[in-house]
Amino acid sequence: MEQNKKFKLVTSKKTRYLLPNILTLGGVCLGISSIKFSIDGNFSLAVTLILFAAILDALDGRIARLIKGTSEFGKELDSLTDFVSFGIAPVFILYFWELNSYGKLGWAITLIYSVCCVLRLARFNLTKNDNQQEWKNNFFEGIPSPAGGLLILMPIIYELTDLNFNLKVRDFTPFLTIFIALLMVSKIPTPSLKKITISSKTTIFLLLAVGVIFISLLFYTFETLLIFSLIYLLSIPISILIFKNQQKKHMPKISDEDHEDIL
Repeated sequence: MEQNKKFKLVTSKKTRYLLPNILTLGGVCLGISSIKFSIDGNFSLAVTLILFAAILDALDGRIARLIKGTSEFGKELDSLTDFVSFGIAPVFILYFWELNSYGKLGWAITLIYSVCCVLRLARFNLTKNDNQQEWKNNFFEGIPSPAGGLLILMPIIYELTDLNFNLKVRDFTPFLTIFIALLMVSKIPTPSLKKITISSKTTIFLLLAVGVIFISLLFYTFETLLIFSLIYLLSIPISILIFKNQQKKHMPKISDEDHEDIL
């Protein structure tokens, strides 16, 4: 008698690729849904969905590397998802919130940001560091798209908080959007946490910090987002200084014998 063949959606060797890609697809669904809620005028939920999309974006790559589920398909899918969730959705939220009041100029700013985001993602996909430049993996060239998507939402986030500093943040929206767009396509080194190693002694403190952040986001979502956005912006000059120091440290030393005698 013939043995019954079990139906398999994917082979056992391919199952580890499913989870990271499912998380990635969840991120694009959150990004598109945020546009829908911004059209409805529910900006608090729209911003929250972008936050969840950023969390999923941070998790999918790490989970893929952890379970050895990385693939070229997943890499391309991640880039497309980033463009939708952080290159289109956040700036559309801004457009329906404030930029549409600027008419054609507001739409032009929306397009400029999206173009800068897609250029940044294309450059990121082509960037490869050789073995002698592994230290550069601790830095991004320009602001990554998830960070950019959250940073341009700072004016909305401020209005959603209970803070009251009598700031007319809506007036800063066009300038902030262009500024963040330029930072994304710039070659300014920004911090990357992908290659940071943590000793076993500090693990308990890391877990405590994660717990505090989670509680803060749960009860003071927009205040916490605003604080972390400001901290990230302030960390960029520090990152530039660290990058330059690392660059000097790893520069190849040229001896006197390597110089040609031109006399």
